[in-house]
Amino acid sequence: MSNGNGVTATLSDAAESVKEKAAEIGDAVVSTASATVAKAKKAAKSAEKKVKTEVGKAKKAVKKTVANAKKKLASASAEAKKEVASLKKKVAGKKTAAKKAAKKVAKKATAKKAAVKKAVKKAPAKKVAKKAPAKKAAARKAPVKKAPAKKAPAKKAAKKAAKKK
Repeated sequence: MSNGNGVTATLSDAAESVKEKAAEIGDAVVSTASATVAKAKKAAKSAEKKVKTEVGKAKKAVKKTVANAKKKLASASAEAKKEVASLKKKVAGKKTAAKKAAKKVAKKATAKKAAVKKAVKKAPAKKVAKKAPAKKAAARKAPVKKAPAKKAPAKKAAKKAAKKK
């Protein structure tokens, strides 16, 4: 048997060679990792550039679309306002025509009413002035009652004329 110096030397040599191999492998891993990191950084930068250009293109497209939409809305709004103005003019014209027609009908109706009232007032005045016998007075009361009956058709005619116009 030996004193163990040979075993120690062999173990020392083996440990030394493992240490060297570990250092070599570590260096290789570090260099590979560094290269991988560098490649990843390059890929990230190029991806970032691509994304920025795509975003820029998208922004321009959106701006164009928004501008076109605004123009279309502005023109539609202007057309709608013109249409509203023309409709208001038409309605205002019809209202004034209707008011004029109503005034004419009202004037005619008031003239007829005045004529009927005058006729009614004249009838009682004649009756009082003559002081005819009771039989004749009764006979004259009938025409007085007819005068208000004439008054009703005048109102109906005025209403019909107003409705027609």
